[in-house]
Amino acid sequence: MAASFHLFFIIFLSGFAAFPIFSFVYANANTTQHSRTPINHHLYHSGEGLIEKIKSLVHRHPDKLTVETIQAGTKDYKADITVVTYSQNWEQSGDKSKLRILLSFGQHARELISSELALRILSALGEEQFPPEMDPASLHDTLENVVIKIVPMENLNGRKIVDAGELCERRNGRGVDLNRNWAVDWGKKEKDYDPAEEYPGTAPFSEPETQIMRELAVSFNPHIWVNVHSGTDGLFMPYDHKKSTPDGLPSQRMRELLDELNVLYCGKRCLVGSGGAAVGYLAHGTATDYMYDVVRVPMAFTFEIYGDDKASGADCFKMFNPIDQTTFKVKADCLTLIVCFILVLIIYEYDIHTYIYNSELCSIFLVVN
Repeated sequence: MAASFHLFFIIFLSGFAAFPIFSFVYANANTTQHSRTPINHHLYHSGEGLIEKIKSLVHRHPDKLTVETIQAGTKDYKADITVVTYSQNWEQSGDKSKLRILLSFGQHARELISSELALRILSALGEEQFPPEMDPASLHDTLENVVIKIVPMENLNGRKIVDAGELCERRNGRGVDLNRNWAVDWGKKEKDYDPAEEYPGTAPFSEPETQIMRELAVSFNPHIWVNVHSGTDGLFMPYDHKKSTPDGLPSQRMRELLDELNVLYCGKRCLVGSGGAAVGYLAHGTATDYMYDVVRVPMAFTFEIYGDDKASGADCFKMFNPIDQTTFKVKADCLTLIVCFILVLIIYEYDIHTYIYNSELCSIFLVVN
């Protein structure tokens, strides 16, 4: 990376010294605490309420945001997924020369903070609400040649179950873990397999939610995929189903980016690398492995953005989500910056089409005070 770029971020990060971006805690069910923290409705929307708020935001900015609802299923089980597209020039939104980014949130129902982050990012893209240190005009200029598709809540049916009081539910509306229902290494069960957590379904893509996401990914053909979760603090790349990373230059580029983020935002304390190696267990049939191996997304990531290891295994809201306003706001602001920083870093440093270093691809939109 160019020396001037490093100098920029050293100066930039000095302004955030007082704000912990990652909490450096890891979800652990083996504690003695047994109380259950309820959802803080002053901080978190209901699933349906959040979707409605996002649709209202989109309708206020038809020049750069559009929304669609994609449906799939049978008479016995149906799913709806809302997809928001950001593009500054709709006549060129299908231009394959543009950088294409697909972001998914809320794949696991109990991880409410994930979808709230999607709302914050869309607020920034709509130029309504910005984290500290972000310059709206420069953000707009930077994203001129980018198309972003955001799925703010992949698992709305599961989220309805959580909103009804089942705060530990992570699966969809019929008990399938959507992040075990993809075709890469599907169905393999580890010794500690728990069907209440990881049931992969009757077959790969048995679930309408994963069917929708597969078709979206194949048709959009993104250069970057980010699947946002909570439960720990980690920056992961393929593979989840084995303790190794892919060979070749794309894998090297992904690892370089994650190492950069770990230094700048985690103080080198985030779990980084292959999901299968870093988290201590293997996951089979995951979305990120499929995106990389089958859809051939050049950069495919899973980000774990929050976790409280002091919470008991039964206290799922607290384990997976910030519970107080101060932590919530700091997390939301800083995590929005992280996602935007990733966009800038990738555009600034790499030509996604050829993986060639290129420091002239965009201007920096973060302000140095």
